[in-house]
Amino acid sequence: MPQEQYAHRSTLSSNEGPHVYKVGIYGWRKRCLYFFVLLLMILILVNLAMTIWILKVMNFTIDGMGNLRITEKGLRLEGDSEFLKPLYAKEIRSRPGNPLFVQSDQNVTINILNGEMKAVTQLVTGPEAIEAYGKRLEVKSNTNKLLFSADNEEVVVGADRLRVLGAEGAVFPKSVETPYVKAEPFHHLRLESPTRTLIMEAPKGVEINAEAGSLEASCRSDLRLESKDGEILLEASNVKLPQLPRGSYSSSATRQKVYELCVCPNGRLFLSQAGSGSTCQINTSVCL
Repeated sequence: MPQEQYAHRSTLSSNEGPHVYKVGIYGWRKRCLYFFVLLLMILILVNLAMTIWILKVMNFTIDGMGNLRITEKGLRLEGDSEFLKPLYAKEIRSRPGNPLFVQSDQNVTINILNGEMKAVTQLVTGPEAIEAYGKRLEVKSNTNKLLFSADNEEVVVGADRLRVLGAEGAVFPKSVETPYVKAEPFHHLRLESPTRTLIMEAPKGVEINAEAGSLEASCRSDLRLESKDGEILLEASNVKLPQLPRGSYSSSATRQKVYELCVCPNGRLFLSQAGSGSTCQINTSVCL
């Protein structure tokens, strides 16, 4: 600092000479001041250089920072982005024509919260399974047609056709209600209950039709066809019952090839050799 000197003349004594006073910082104080000023200038230059370097590395522009761009519709991220903490957004979508990838080392969880901040719907995709929690699950087509829905009451398949591609078919532990059961073209349709009873019933009748093949019904115990208000109609060019028991016959009619179909009082059918009259009364041993 410049040295300032001034002369002070005393009004009390005119015989005294002028006094000189030195104003400023001298010695080690002056050197410390210069050192701190120089250090401050160095820190300012380093700070300015670091700021410019950060702006350059992070690619700061007027539109955003790095892969983050600020647009009129919101924020746009280009390339891969990693979020270490929760992300809150109203809408997340990819650029037109590009897919959207959500990747995690453990699982991805999507929660829908109510007003009390409790999860009412949750989707968890983990390494072993995909789990969904909610009151109702719906799958719709692009035309807003219901394809599948499930809730606590029922499961609805709204597609025109339900295909089961497994080799063992479909297993229903309880009853099945459907208006139509049909096999794929050139494939067999098989309804089977390996250890229990198979029951088919309808209030207005059950129709079984095989247009291009044979129809077979087999069981280990009893096969029962029952019609409470109508009739049972077997309509075919040939109706064969090959394993019906035969009634007693005489040795003189061993070459007999014409039989009479007889019915026991208990409903059992048997064959009896035909004669000039009915022979069913003679062959009653089968009905016992």
